[in-house]
Amino acid sequence: MRQEESFTRKRTIPHNAIVLVGDGCKALFLRNEGDEKFTNFVTEDVLVDENPMTRDQGSDKPGRAFAYAHTTRRSAMEPTDWHGIEEHRFAGRVSEALERLVRQRGAPALIIAAPPRTLADLRDTLHPDVKARVVLEINRDFTKQPVWEIERHVVASLASA
Repeated sequence: MRQEESFTRKRTIPHNAIVLVGDGCKALFLRNEGDEKFTNFVTEDVLVDENPMTRDQGSDKPGRAFAYAHTTRRSAMEPTDWHGIEEHRFAGRVSEALERLVRQRGAPALIIAAPPRTLADLRDTLHPDVKARVVLEINRDFTKQPVWEIERHVVASLASA
């Protein structure tokens, strides 16, 4: 193959490629049952985490700290972000499930679509050999969209990348 051809060739989504669409509470694992020319995403698995907002998880309001006993200087302590902590844990569980699926299916490529915070959590927790299969990361949340719409967005993002 000549050098000019390698730069002008479009990237494609190969057969059995895995597409992970997730956020901090839901993960859709899709697989391209089609080929490189005609994609056909099918749902392999769905993980949902029941993660209420922090205000619904906390026991009471945050405490206060006093600088010295003889002064009136006070400051409020930051409340614990239970919701955020659970989102980080969920990303770890999603990462483990993704690794199993990629290895079971022998996926040649991996595409991840998630909001920035979830993408960062997944990057931190993915095994290096699975991370090496990532061909595209999309910084958007598609979890509330139907599979055909996700497929359209992923194909368009890959074509413009």
